[in-house]
Amino acid sequence: MMTGGCLCRGVRFEIARVVGPFELCHCTRCRKATGAAFAAQVGVRGEDFRLLGGRDLITSYDAPILDRPPAYRTSFCRRCGSPVPNPDPGCAWFELPAGLLDDDLPLRPDKHILIEHKAPWFEITDRLPQLDRAALKKLRSASGSTQAATPTHPVEKSGGKSGGKSGGKPGGKPG
Repeated sequence: MMTGGCLCRGVRFEIARVVGPFELCHCTRCRKATGAAFAAQVGVRGEDFRLLGGRDLITSYDAPILDRPPAYRTSFCRRCGSPVPNPDPGCAWFELPAGLLDDDLPLRPDKHILIEHKAPWFEITDRLPQLDRAALKKLRSASGSTQAATPTHPVEKSGGKSGGKSGGKPGGKPG
């Protein structure tokens, strides 16, 4: 069992395992939601997640829809502002901000995504694959993964992603 939580430790959770992918998303909305060059998100099955405390501290913001529903949702602790998971009840899969975990992950980042929206001041210096929107869509379609089959994190034409939840994106990534 792995545990995690927000900066003030008001929101606490545990996960039985991570299933991946472990992606570094450079889209504009993920950068804005994290205040960083990219969002480091790891895939978790809904059944493997348990909120231990702080439900009353979780607040969500739905950004305007740019391309197609659902809206890009970011959830955060209203006390300290940390992004936090807030998966929809019964969701099969969601993304969890990797930096919230107290424990080391059995996975390492496997790719940079939506690199066409990378911050101009950031240089990718590792050897991970770098996928733009078209390459990511092709990968998701070819894999037939549950992430590809869900519409909750579609890639938008206007330079970001919508749908899903930063800090608990139910469903999946672009499909």
